[in-house]
Amino acid sequence: MRGYNQIINTDDFTVVSEYVSDKRKSDNYQSEAALEKAFIKMLEEQGYDYLNITKEEELIINLRKQLELLNKYTFSDKEWNNFFNECLANKKDDIEDKTKKIQTDYIQLLQKDDGLTKNIKIIDTENIHNNRLQVINQYEEENGNHKTRYDVTILVNGLPLVHVELKRRGVAIKEAFNQIDRYQRDSFWASSGLFQYVQIFVISNGTHTKYYSNTTRFSHIKENSSRGKGVKNKTSNSFEFTSYWADSKNTIISDLVDFTKTFLSKHTILNILTKFCVFTVENILMVMRPYQICATEQILNKIEIATNYKKMGTLDAGGYIWHTTGSGKTLTSFKTAQLATKLDYIDKVLFVVDRKDLDYQTMKEYDKFEKGCANSNNSTKKLTEQLGNPNAKIIITTIQKLDNFIKQNKKHEVYKKHVVLIFDECHRSQFGDMHTAITKNFKQYHIFGFTGTPIFVKNAPTGNKMLLKTTPQAFGTKLHTYTIVNAINDENVLPFRIDYINTIKEKDDINDSDVTSIDKEKALEDPKRVSLIVDYIINHFDQKTKRASYYKLKDKRVFGFNSILTVSSIPMAMRYYEEFKKQTKEKNKDLKVCTIFSYSANEEESANNLLPDEDLDATALDKTSRDFLDYAIDDYNKTFNMNYSTDSKDFQNYYKDVSKRVKERDIDLLIVVNMFLTGFDATTLNTLWVDKNLKQHGLIQAFSRTNRILNSVKTYGNIVCFRNLQEATRDAIALFGDEDAESIVVLRSFEDYYNGFDKNGKHTLGYVELIELLKNKFPLEEEIIGETKQKEFVSLFGALLKLKNILTSFDEFKDNQILSDRDLQDYQSNYIDIYEKFKREKKSDKADINDDVVFELELVKQEEINIDYILRLVKEYHDSNSKNSEILVDIQKAIKSSIELRSKKELIENFINSINTPGDKKDIYDLGWDDYARSVKEQEVEYLIKKEKLKPKETVNFVDNALKDGYLKTIGTDIDKLLPPMSRFSKGPNNRIQKKTTVIEELKQLFEKFKGLNCFE
Repeated sequence: MRGYNQIINTDDFTVVSEYVSDKRKSDNYQSEAALEKAFIKMLEEQGYDYLNITKEEELIINLRKQLELLNKYTFSDKEWNNFFNECLANKKDDIEDKTKKIQTDYIQLLQKDDGLTKNIKIIDTENIHNNRLQVINQYEEENGNHKTRYDVTILVNGLPLVHVELKRRGVAIKEAFNQIDRYQRDSFWASSGLFQYVQIFVISNGTHTKYYSNTTRFSHIKENSSRGKGVKNKTSNSFEFTSYWADSKNTIISDLVDFTKTFLSKHTILNILTKFCVFTVENILMVMRPYQICATEQILNKIEIATNYKKMGTLDAGGYIWHTTGSGKTLTSFKTAQLATKLDYIDKVLFVVDRKDLDYQTMKEYDKFEKGCANSNNSTKKLTEQLGNPNAKIIITTIQKLDNFIKQNKKHEVYKKHVVLIFDECHRSQFGDMHTAITKNFKQYHIFGFTGTPIFVKNAPTGNKMLLKTTPQAFGTKLHTYTIVNAINDENVLPFRIDYINTIKEKDDINDSDVTSIDKEKALEDPKRVSLIVDYIINHFDQKTKRASYYKLKDKRVFGFNSILTVSSIPMAMRYYEEFKKQTKEKNKDLKVCTIFSYSANEEESANNLLPDEDLDATALDKTSRDFLDYAIDDYNKTFNMNYSTDSKDFQNYYKDVSKRVKERDIDLLIVVNMFLTGFDATTLNTLWVDKNLKQHGLIQAFSRTNRILNSVKTYGNIVCFRNLQEATRDAIALFGDEDAESIVVLRSFEDYYNGFDKNGKHTLGYVELIELLKNKFPLEEEIIGETKQKEFVSLFGALLKLKNILTSFDEFKDNQILSDRDLQDYQSNYIDIYEKFKREKKSDKADINDDVVFELELVKQEEINIDYILRLVKEYHDSNSKNSEILVDIQKAIKSSIELRSKKELIENFINSINTPGDKKDIYDLGWDDYARSVKEQEVEYLIKKEKLKPKETVNFVDNALKDGYLKTIGTDIDKLLPPMSRFSKGPNNRIQKKTTVIEELKQLFEKFKGLNCFE
């Protein structure tokens, strides 16, 4: 009998409370094969069964056996073949369909031989240890685009649900991510497609280990395939969204040995697969992060203990979760509510927000997680109905409606029910009264609070208005903490980069502090100052929001990011809006600037440092403010062809539309007073312009609008302060992080990044030093020869690209770039040459030589020249009567430095030759480029149809749709519909599989050549 070594295993919690690493590790060099062998041995010690399976036939035989054991049923051969081909390996099913079968449709119907049906479980979600865990390695797939061999795969009931890709220690972990990227492109879909059932991927180089969901990987593939328009859509589908595992104290568990003992312990991995994944209505699989799981389990544990000890209705029945803004609080609350309602003794779960707009946003998020799982309400009457309806288990409502309900219903039945109340960021002034009302009326309640910015004694409000002044007083004990420092260390949110722009200078002869204060406020509202700030924002807008970078967002090509300007009052919002209209017209700057505000009793921060509420009702505004807002909304209507106003219902719809357009990057700059500074998430926002006083809660909340992860170009949240908030920023960061948090939360100075800096006895190279190294080691006039030198160059130039990406938002960098544009292009050309060389060697099945080379392609694309730039050069050349050969050199260098344009080199050169005759000067778009590209595309498609005997109409439509969508779909049956009639079972060199592979390669080349060009019908 095997002796299991289950060091970290518990029936209670999925996340281990505190993990102490075993430091006894070998100092010897460890090859990838040795790492894999040691990893499998650890899994065996933890109770996994090792199987020597490398072929699909063996995998299917084992799958049948495991499902028979799980279901205590023996399939006949006919039953198994039907069940396998129709339910498990249906050719019509893609990754999303198979994920749904694991996450929600895990009971499938078997048509038995006797005509009856039987439920067959694929995975047991009720009793997780009924599921059997097995491990295989070096599985071979021969029927993909290339023969592939996978590292280690974990089978659950015979299905591959967890795949582990290993690289030897010292190799960049991102290369393991890229390897899985290649598997999806080349082979996961092949044969019966069983590897499309993988739910979770683990990547490791031994030293660092991370995990991520299958749709993160699958979406990443689709995005990589759709680079036709300079696409770099990253949303939540890239390496930036892989996660570290950690213990409950947020200590990262990164070494593979430690990760295996914790994350891959049988109890933990089965719990994650069956309880802590969310498959959204948008077919995205979200695997929860350790701190989210920990918070959920702590709340559920508190509910259970308080119920067992009859503590309901007391402070001991609840607690609070301190999770920083941007850490995925809504997902945590959703999963908590979902699991709480499965407890048979819980009657209702109420998720309570403090504003109608947050009510709307939360409902939208919950609906994405699970359609119709929660009940929203637009009136107290509707809330009353839901509280009396036993089928309405999860209810989302506002503090105001819950308060009104209690006032209007003194003897409602719900007060006797077992209720869980979860409050989201509710530290508003009325919460003290609200808390008293709850405790007086509800009898069997548990009350929990989620907050990113708790109130402690140090920052509690003064005065007698609040009955409950601190978070512990309101909710009870702290159940889990995940601060902004934790989130930045885990790379779950971005740090901030803060500019302090001095806009007023104090007069030398003013001594009285009150007079100084009055003088400052008057100066801050001066129209001349507003004009200078608007001038600064317009002049620096492209730089701060990185408008040179483009990516794909929901099938739309967008440039750079967008921003919010927050100001101190409604009159200031009006003044700024008018000034932007004036200056954008004068400067001929195409910026979509909008504004939104409504009545607030106190426009500046309240006494407890919270951003005050603005109601979603503009009718309470004074006439001047409301008339102005109608005027601004009228501009909005003309821009976006809408029909909103300040009328009550219309204004709410205007709010929703603004919210949607900010998230979709349709709005460049939104002017607000307090709206959109709390509870609003838009990954496209990267800059906050600040002209108002912020501190503590309000400051962190406002800054945190900018630090959601989107892609590798967005490396930080950009804050530009036109008021002196330096001390307030330090205080807020110290309060909600710790005394040393500033060095983590805020990026370093321009000087540090430019010249380098020392930290903990280690020197970090600056921009100047990296360029000096680059010039000395790799002078442009010398060829980079040899694998070692090429790898060194890739590493050095990649580091330079990452540093340059940070520096571009510093005003001082503009005139201090050192490298000329042409030299940068030449270095970038060398970088791409090496990338393409390594890529060719991968395709030719040579030994991998680039396992430790990671290319920063996304940052390369930020520097890329687009086709419009080339056409402007072509026009210059044409206008010079084709005599300025220096322009031709510029064109050649620009093409060579661009991944996208290299495939179009021949097309561009032939076009130049076609217009290479003296004549009248033409407009850039009158040169006939679109017509020329369309004509050549049609000729090449026609040639491909004849050469491969493809179906003409279907092929033309397929190519045009691919160019239109920016994505060439090679997975599924679309390509099969283009092929001529052929036997599927032919063994010769021209069999259907070989034909399809050839056609795919030729379509890829054609697609690369014409993608991003306006040459489709």
